[in-house]
Amino acid sequence: MAGVQLLPKEYGYVVLDLALYSFLNFWMAFQVGKARKRYNVNYPTMYAVESEHKDAKLFNCVQRGHQNSLEMMPMFFMLMIVGGIKHPLLCSALGLLYIVSRYFYFTGYASGDPQKRLTIGY
Repeated sequence: MAGVQLLPKEYGYVVLDLALYSFLNFWMAFQVGKARKRYNVNYPTMYAVESEHKDAKLFNCVQRGHQNSLEMMPMFFMLMIVGGIKHPLLCSALGLLYIVSRYFYFTGYASGDPQKRLTIGY
């Protein structure tokens, strides 16, 4: 139990952020699943091809928004875990800001216009 004593009592907020980000990624995966059905893109196809699917760009935008979040997940988790040891409240606050930004990134990207991923909201 010596390892637990090294963690500050506020470290739970860091863990809460990590759980929240995981749930956000589950929600994004669900959105990709819905897009697969809507645009008729079957597994194991990762990205739709325009010659085979008329709405390939729309599906690919949803898929890419989720994929990009998955690609950034290991770095986010490591920065939160390590940074939270010394600065748990700051890491948690910045992590929450990142999570909210990721939500808007995904919803903007999933709209079908990749430029909307760079703005908050529509």
